Amino acid sequence: MKSKLIGYARVSTKHQDTERQVADLLAAGVRPDDLYVDHGAGGAMAIRPEFTRAILALQPGDHLVVSTLDRLGRSTVNMVSLIEDLRQRGVALRVLSLGGQHVDTSTPTGSMLFTVMAALAQMELDIKKERINDSVSKRRAAGRDLGGRSQRFTESQIRSAKHLIEAGQPAAQVARDSLGSGEPSPPSSPGRYVSASSARIPSPRPTFREARARTSSMRSTRSA
Repeated sequence: MKSKLIGYARVSTKHQDTERQVADLLAAGVRPDDLYVDHGAGGAMAIRPEFTRAILALQPGDHLVVSTLDRLGRSTVNMVSLIEDLRQRGVALRVLSLGGQHVDTSTPTGSMLFTVMAALAQMELDIKKERINDSVSKRRAAGRDLGGRSQRFTESQIRSAKHLIEAGQPAAQVARDSLGSGEPSPPSSPGRYVSASSARIPSPRPTFREARARTSSMRSTRSA
């Protein structure tokens, strides 16, 4: 199967036009049917429908052709990752203007450029990582909050809940009464758990008939 030139053009806003990019891609040998264009798709966008279609259309031996390298994205790391993925698929990248030069990653010069880009991307990651670690160390040394999810329960709440469970209260009740309300409830008596069976339960209220019968009985007793 003859290799193809798959062209891709992109503009960041819908008010911009791609005429210049399209003209350059067609002049480089890209067929109109193999040209994919995204309108209003910034480099940082995660979803670029035409770019996705272009990537899916590439077959081993094909070239992905762009007018400039930044048409693929703004991040050096992401671009290097994309180029490496293409190379593993047997696809080369052709940039029509990179520093005023025509670059093809299937050539020795283009391959060397890719190696340099990969080294720069790794250096960029290392610098970012070093800055983050330095910032975290300084914030930790100053006793400042490092961010992240805040603790839901305080240490005193956890200790009190543990004491209640060890004293014999059901864990579910402790979770509901102590942790759920935000304030631990103390045990009924220090170190002692009062079970439901030993607790005093109030007698049920008498029904109307029972109250009437008791009243009649009391009257009869007084009369006697």
